[in-house]
Amino acid sequence: MAPTNAATRPDRRRFLLAAAGAAALGSAGAIARGQSFPPLPPLPDAWRQAAVLPLWPQGAPGGGFVAQELPKDWPDVFVRNVARPELRVFRPTVSNGRALLVIPGGAYAFVSILNEGVDIAHDMTARGYTVFVLTYRLPGEGWRDHADVPLQDAQRAMRLIRSNAARYGVDPAAVAAIGFSAGGHLGATLATGFAERFSPPHDSVDAIDARPAVMGLIYPVISMTAPETHADSARNLLGPSPDAGLVARRSPARLVSAATPPVFLVHAIDDNAVPVENSLIMMRALRDAGRPVEAHLFEKGGHGFGAGAKGTPAAQWLALFAAWLDQHVGGRG
Repeated sequence: MAPTNAATRPDRRRFLLAAAGAAALGSAGAIARGQSFPPLPPLPDAWRQAAVLPLWPQGAPGGGFVAQELPKDWPDVFVRNVARPELRVFRPTVSNGRALLVIPGGAYAFVSILNEGVDIAHDMTARGYTVFVLTYRLPGEGWRDHADVPLQDAQRAMRLIRSNAARYGVDPAAVAAIGFSAGGHLGATLATGFAERFSPPHDSVDAIDARPAVMGLIYPVISMTAPETHADSARNLLGPSPDAGLVARRSPARLVSAATPPVFLVHAIDDNAVPVENSLIMMRALRDAGRPVEAHLFEKGGHGFGAGAKGTPAAQWLALFAAWLDQHVGGRG
């Protein structure tokens, strides 16, 4: 599985601006008529060849999905129109008995499966992890419970991994998770809202614990209010005029408790898309609650750096994360 390099790594910042334009105009059709996009690497073979676990084989709950019009040059590595959320499974040559759920970002407008999916799987399978990359439902694609569907999918992903633990040779108690940008918001929401209930259980899988053993949050969106929030992520998830109750329910730093798992934070101080204050807010909430937290703040890196450009300080975070996981997660490692 070959990772992307610095020369071909997706420029998510430009695409976040394009997604913001679509949200402001009200539809992906508007973006299709008024925007063009830089060339990006094609969908990698590693993604195409990975095993697929559908989250909801009988259909996603809630209903209301409406496919969005996309421009002809919209890249495959930024997934939209997620009618059937799923996990892609990447297996190591030698397993350490641990699993990792990876939640890519994309401002809740798309799912960035290359730099925050395949690249992370490449590194972590080399370390012995069985990696599950989540493609989750996007709130702006017609779903009736738009502010809840990403969390429903993240909960289901954790449960599905644990229900298949024997199949993949992992310890169900050693399932970690990591999220990036808006996927970091979803990860933080999972870490604080893993027990939130939305509907009657669909099957026996829904009875399984959805709490991650630990949570990594990489340049995460945490705040849902100005000036700290990433405005497009907040608008795409909550809508243009959310009430105070919905904002509070989707502000994970306000919901940290004694049950919140240990958290690992990474952010670049020069991030102009999602301010570093988001990680500081989460760190402060975790410390106030007496929860274990480790944070790494890099001087440079911007936003959306994924595994980090080779040779830069920010490229060290995966090794730091792996060392931290060794301290907190069981399995055979």
